[in-house]
Amino acid sequence: MRITVMTADEQILTLDVDPHESVENVKALLEVETQVPLQQQQLLFNGREMSNSEKLSALGVKDEDLVMMVSAAPSGAPANAPAKDLGFNPDGSAVNPAAFQQHIRQDSNLIGQLFQTDPELAQAILGNDLNKIQELLRVRHQQRSELQRQKDEELALLYADPFDVEAQKKIEAAIRQKGIDENWAAALEYNPEGFARVVMLYVDMEVNGVPLKAFVDSGAQSTIISKSCAERCGLLRLLDQRYKGIAHGVGQSEILGRIHVAPIKIGNIFYPCSFLVLDAPNMEFLFGLDMLRKHQCSIDLKDNVLRVGGGEVSVPFLQEKDIPSRFLDEERYAKEASSSGALATGTADRSGSAPKGGQSSGGASGGTSQESEFEAKVSKLVELGFGREAVVQALKLFNGNEEQAAGFLFGGF
Repeated sequence: MRITVMTADEQILTLDVDPHESVENVKALLEVETQVPLQQQQLLFNGREMSNSEKLSALGVKDEDLVMMVSAAPSGAPANAPAKDLGFNPDGSAVNPAAFQQHIRQDSNLIGQLFQTDPELAQAILGNDLNKIQELLRVRHQQRSELQRQKDEELALLYADPFDVEAQKKIEAAIRQKGIDENWAAALEYNPEGFARVVMLYVDMEVNGVPLKAFVDSGAQSTIISKSCAERCGLLRLLDQRYKGIAHGVGQSEILGRIHVAPIKIGNIFYPCSFLVLDAPNMEFLFGLDMLRKHQCSIDLKDNVLRVGGGEVSVPFLQEKDIPSRFLDEERYAKEASSSGALATGTADRSGSAPKGGQSSGGASGGTSQESEFEAKVSKLVELGFGREAVVQALKLFNGNEEQAAGFLFGGF
């Protein structure tokens, strides 16, 4: 059979041995491999020291099992370190970390118990990093001190004056914290999934023949595509810049325009789709509520699929392992972009024409000062008898210069 041996310096060795081999013979093999004398070897299996005369099979060692090897004190070394070397500093670290480490290693029962109660510290003691041992001892000391402080505070509250206002506040806070701790413990037992990260919903789609992983978000009013993604899909040539502007939402994103229709492939069926194009390099493609409604989609979390066209197509949501790691950081940016995009689309005309003044802004913010100034110029020129569309085009032609636009309109008129 084959067993794995981990040495104190975290070296991994694999040995082919007979199940009825004695521990002493195994140590002899390890002496050849590690140059550690047989007399200085201690072998541990499941936290218990293996004596030289015992057989591997009698100890319960099976194929592919792990055995720990630590170095015992060399012959001639003092069996026990002085008591002062095994003491601790005020911060919890060992006075003599090397002596402390050697003392624990020599006691197979102690290190076995340590593997049960604090495997991290036990592993550090079997290693060669004394700084790590000191750091862990300080952390454990701090944890014990904090626990003791909490117990002392609880004990002090039991004997506090019940008519003291400050004492009553502390008692109230202690009761509230106890309820929170109990609620947390109940959640760990009955609802451990609540502490796991929830992966957002992604599906495989094709946009204009280019495979993409689409972020499905029913909380976003509009379907959004980034400029780089639109360029990769060959759609940037269809960008209608009359819809560009600044969108205000959770964050702020620049709207580069709108692509009115392009084919997307979900499953084996093609569907028409429109997009807002945002200057959002951290968000690639978001399938929003407008297209979810248009194509009668339903998000089925029981079967973990997206159903499209009333159920004619079902595509599975991607598992976390199938989603690129950079996409997992997209969710925050996608939320900002979807919020911005949702507000931006609210200012477009119901008739489907371009937003007035070529600007889109968040409905919640009531429009920007530039839009108000532009609309004031439009109103003045319309009062002179010109059509609104002609006024808008003239102002855009002269970058909002009212006098030049008026001269152009009078000349053309």
